[in-house]
Amino acid sequence: MPTQPGPLFLNRELSWLEFNARVLAEAFDERVPLLERLKFLAIFGTNLDEFYMVRVAGLRRQVAGRFANAAPDGMPPQEQLDLISARVREMIEAAQRCLYGDLLPRLAEYGVRIVAMADVTAVERQGLDAFFAAQVYPVLTPLAVDPGHPFPYISNLSLSLAVELRDPERGVDRFARVKVPKSLPRWVPVPGRTNEFVPLEEIIGSQLGALFPGMQVVSSHAFRITRYSDLELADSEESEDFLALIEEQVFQRRFGEVVRLEAQAGTPPAVRALLLDELREPEDEDALPLADADIHEHGPLLDMGDLLALAGLELPVLRDPPFTPSVPAPLREPERSIFEVIRERDLLVHHPYDSFAATVEQFIEAASRDDAVLAIKMTLYRTSGDGAIVRALTEAAERGIQVAVLVELQARFEEVNNITWARTLESFGVHVAYGMPGLKTHAKVALVVRREPDGIRRYVHISTGNYNGKTARVYTDIGLFTCNEPVGADVSDLFNLLTGFSHQRVYRRLIVAPTGMRERVIQLIQREAAHAREGVQGRIIAKMNALVDRETIEALYDASRAGVRVDLVVRGICCLRPGVPGASDNIRVVSIIGRFLEHSRVWHFANGGAAEYYIASADWMPRNFSRRVEVAVPIDDASLHPLLASLLRTCLADDRQAWDLTSGGSYARRLPEPGSDRATQQRLLRDSWGLFSG
Repeated sequence: MPTQPGPLFLNRELSWLEFNARVLAEAFDERVPLLERLKFLAIFGTNLDEFYMVRVAGLRRQVAGRFANAAPDGMPPQEQLDLISARVREMIEAAQRCLYGDLLPRLAEYGVRIVAMADVTAVERQGLDAFFAAQVYPVLTPLAVDPGHPFPYISNLSLSLAVELRDPERGVDRFARVKVPKSLPRWVPVPGRTNEFVPLEEIIGSQLGALFPGMQVVSSHAFRITRYSDLELADSEESEDFLALIEEQVFQRRFGEVVRLEAQAGTPPAVRALLLDELREPEDEDALPLADADIHEHGPLLDMGDLLALAGLELPVLRDPPFTPSVPAPLREPERSIFEVIRERDLLVHHPYDSFAATVEQFIEAASRDDAVLAIKMTLYRTSGDGAIVRALTEAAERGIQVAVLVELQARFEEVNNITWARTLESFGVHVAYGMPGLKTHAKVALVVRREPDGIRRYVHISTGNYNGKTARVYTDIGLFTCNEPVGADVSDLFNLLTGFSHQRVYRRLIVAPTGMRERVIQLIQREAAHAREGVQGRIIAKMNALVDRETIEALYDASRAGVRVDLVVRGICCLRPGVPGASDNIRVVSIIGRFLEHSRVWHFANGGAAEYYIASADWMPRNFSRRVEVAVPIDDASLHPLLASLLRTCLADDRQAWDLTSGGSYARRLPEPGSDRATQQRLLRDSWGLFSG
């Protein structure tokens, strides 16, 4: 029987904020090297930007549209917004304390400083003035605001200076806006100093007299806005040109309503009021006007995401120690091709511990050079347009190999990049499909069709992560290489669905969304519950990025009541409330935050002793189950099960990077006993797949 909403469900948006709070906690953690702590502070800031652009903006539209539907936890949209606002202000205050009270003073001990213009010498000032005159001044466009000059368009997430001026001849107060150009570095080196920088906006602020000659500069303060930035594709199924529709939506996104105004600490009330008044009224009637509660005043530095550039300084003593990804043993024999290895047995790879270049990129590159290869097919969600995979695909097409690529144009905030390199692929003769109307293709699948002495053979790679060599160095993901015939046949059917006309719903081995993944996951959970009711120990361990889907959560509650022991490793959002008497007594939820972004999805079901393991592209969320093309694949080779069992065991035993979700919705950090350190990622860096006991 379905559970009632409310006490058994945690709010999705507040759960996400607690995830970002765990990211922020890494910036406070003295066990983390200083520049890595600065990196986490930058990630915290960029995470918050996206949260406002999409999630907060969506809630505001619900309020504006007077939607009565509440979230599964029973909380109406306005209440969610109020709680989000209060929590975000707490987090920003903590982030400011971290930056100014801890990180910057500590970094200064190592010679890394952010310097104010007031603190540079006369000689250094001359060098900065010369930099301004040569590099900055030609780029700037001061924009006046008066009856003859309407308030200018402000782009999303751009940093600007709000300038108060006085005309000494007329005795009239004026206002102007100066955009801090993104095309120039935010942190300008102080001449003659090493690793000391002046923020670009301070240099501009010190030179406002050159921009407004004859005017008296009264004040200047930085501000920044956040706009609604999600795509709206309600009519995508009727569109004759999906690519053109995406391009139009990306263009229109630039004019989304303002949902947040960040102002530098000390901004005069009159300037705040002017900005709020000019930005208040959205053009879209479905949008909520900006209000005082939507102003976040902090600083002096806005846009913490830019701290990522400073976090990249080459100071090894302040960075995580470097590591070299390993090459799986079967691929270390130069005389054997990767196809020989896969023909012999299935292969699991775990990035970033296993080299992406020596496995995934090598797979596609080898296929592009192989005269026996007839076709290469791939799904590309987020990739690097100038990376080895795209180069290999173009080379294969030039050699006459049939190459078909499904490019997902709706990958959030990657739309422009994906359009650009998709057209590049087309120019080389690659067959490019742009996804299915109404669905995002989030599956990570590659297929190589090869002619061999005993007939046609299909080689498959299925992964939990994107085909992106850059993110493969910082995201943890698992991939399966196989030439299993039923899996290969399923992948062929999947590509026929993606690139042609097909109503394929039944697959031999793959679990595919949106045609049945939710149903299959719930069946697997219910099977464990049935075993438990029959007296056989039920066991579920699932690792993912987010758990939101209500039906799946209800199935997990039912399994817990039946006596199934459930362990969930959920990095981010979790709407399931663990440890509730009579509902989730047997469910434990842990989140792991560390050097790498935990991105792999692994499912384990004990199945009465006949254990099953799956890897998947999907989280257990409504969007993954219902609005995306996703793939989960069983790991049929039982000899590979200990690798996945070891990974899951390592995550659950973590006492350094792990946080336990409490029944109240908060997270408690695990602290190691003296002499103990079971940090998941450190152990895997040391032991690769972590084949150890405990």
